[in-house]
Amino acid sequence: MIKRNQWKWLAASVGFSIAVLALVLYFTIDETTIEYLGELDPRFLLLALLFHLSALCFWALRIQKMSKSLGYSVGFRHCLNMVFANLLVAAITPSQAGGEPVRIHELYRADVSLGDATAIVIMERVLDGIVLAVIGGGAMLLLAGHWSNLRMDIATPLILSWVLITGFVLVFVYSVRKPEMLKSLLKRISVWFTKRWQAKRIDEFMENIDSEVDNFHNTLALFVGRAKGGLFWGAGFTVLFWTFEFLIASFLLMGLGQEPFFAESFVAQIIIAIVMMIPLTPGSSGIAELTASSIYGIFVPSSIVGVFVVLWRIILYYVNIIIGVLSSIYIVRREIILRAIRKKREARKAK
Repeated sequence: MIKRNQWKWLAASVGFSIAVLALVLYFTIDETTIEYLGELDPRFLLLALLFHLSALCFWALRIQKMSKSLGYSVGFRHCLNMVFANLLVAAITPSQAGGEPVRIHELYRADVSLGDATAIVIMERVLDGIVLAVIGGGAMLLLAGHWSNLRMDIATPLILSWVLITGFVLVFVYSVRKPEMLKSLLKRISVWFTKRWQAKRIDEFMENIDSEVDNFHNTLALFVGRAKGGLFWGAGFTVLFWTFEFLIASFLLMGLGQEPFFAESFVAQIIIAIVMMIPLTPGSSGIAELTASSIYGIFVPSSIVGVFVVLWRIILYYVNIIIGVLSSIYIVRREIILRAIRKKREARKAK
């Protein structure tokens, strides 16, 4: 699935990550770090890894159930394989939200129409936004008694992140009935980024906005209409996916002999997820490590922050690359076999 010239982006992504992790460790390791490592409990590390793999299974089940609600039978193994391959592409594209074309392609390979495959992937992202807002709101309620004790530099990013996600959800809800409002809003925002563009290019961009909003609205109508079951199952597995992913950090902290900080960690993970959506580096490598170090450094001892971030990235980034490579090799092999079969058929017809 990954082209030869894209391997350099994977190397750059891994290189950024390793360099930043090395710097974080350099500035955080001290004598106390050795004591913490001596108390490391590998059972919690294994539990964190199992939760990550379970979360990926929930993602695959989400795709399978949403496909079934549209009348398609897609095998669980095929869905899981597309999730794995998606992880590798996300690791080489700016931000970590770059695997959508892979999922669309693999759904199409499973005889899902291109339009329905696109609708499923779009709805996945919508459900992600809604669930993140709900989880963030719940975590903030759990932290309600502690807000007065938080410093301004800690409370501000937590509140702003949740407001940003909640704003997205509110715009989404309103745009369900008023798609023209969403078009107008996106066009107003795009004016700031297209001031120096040529008039023809601006017109084409505006037409693309109209087209994408129409596709988005048609997707919503599709699932709200004949595929309500897909929304129900999709929302349920989305909750499980993000809950399991966010618990990983708490398990790692417990493995290092620290408090789990469940509510604080959930809010911190939401901030990190938002930052990682910004297309700055391949796979958000370097950005993720710095953000996690800065946020967790607020409530985790500085001598252990570096080790924690390294373990966190191993599970949520390096493991993804490994299984993503293996999955992509399988897909490439499958495509080669299918191409060979197709050529044989064409040769027989020619005779």
